[in-house]
Amino acid sequence: MTAEYFRHVLEFKRPSGTSRGVLYEKETFILHIDSNGKRGTGECAVFRGLSFDDRPDYEDKLQWLCENINQEKEFLKENLKDFPSIWFGYEQAILNLKYGGNIYFPGEFTEGAKPIVINGLIWMGDIAFMEEQIRDKLDQGFHCIKLKIGVNWNSEHEILKKLRQKFSENILELRVDANGGFDKNEAKTVLKQLKDLQIHSIEQPIKAGNWNDMVELCAETPTPIALDEELIGVINIDQKAGLLDIIKPQYIILKPSLVGGFSGSDEWISLVEERNIGWWITSALESNIGLNAIAQYTFTKKNPMPQGLGTGSLFVNNFESNLDLTGELLYFKV
Repeated sequence: MTAEYFRHVLEFKRPSGTSRGVLYEKETFILHIDSNGKRGTGECAVFRGLSFDDRPDYEDKLQWLCENINQEKEFLKENLKDFPSIWFGYEQAILNLKYGGNIYFPGEFTEGAKPIVINGLIWMGDIAFMEEQIRDKLDQGFHCIKLKIGVNWNSEHEILKKLRQKFSENILELRVDANGGFDKNEAKTVLKQLKDLQIHSIEQPIKAGNWNDMVELCAETPTPIALDEELIGVINIDQKAGLLDIIKPQYIILKPSLVGGFSGSDEWISLVEERNIGWWITSALESNIGLNAIAQYTFTKKNPMPQGLGTGSLFVNNFESNLDLTGELLYFKV
């Protein structure tokens, strides 16, 4: 086998706001593995400022993988344990080399027979912009919407109240993602206000790494808490089990690019299901290459909850895709 990679900078159609700032572009790396006239493609979707592997030697490690592509899989995995997005790209490329086309996990999804239900994602902005996005998602038929919060809670709270006045929880499931935007005391107030609005869950109410505060919040919360950034950099299975046993969250959010690919996600799923903790999968601003692979993987897990895979239309210079979003249903076009 031989391998090579190239860098690609995805440009947002419209700047996208989070509590960590406004995003204008997203860097990523595409990995090709060639063997016997066939090619496998994967995406090493580093997330600058968030990924555990956002390091100065990132491309050096990617080049190392290309030079050592014929080594045993376990050897590569051990040497890439601190680079989850590179490992994820390798996993994709190997699967794609095996199955060809744009296939990573063949089955009913890639046959076009069954879709994945996803949530609609609402980005931060002024009230008019957020309400415009919400109207658009509702018109498209979404029954689950996720809103980014944590920049101007008073305005965000007003939007949520208006939404709930119009749509009961039986009609519209509302999730919120704070991206660590609150401190512990703010979070306690917000969690109570979210309960009054029958909000499904809140992702990462406080910054990752504050385990004592997160333990307290998860133990007392009236609104289910989902860990997201908290999982980043937790590598071995004992560490993962320890985090879950200490914090005891209601849910976890799995982003394969950030938690060690499919194998890393499988470990988390196994651990949370043993502990009756809920989970779902979301993308992390990958190009259509990584998003396609994540969608195919997600379908195999048979989780009936709406998944967070609605990021394929964010970029002006994305790659061609077999994914087709019809309302809240994500299909694979054959």
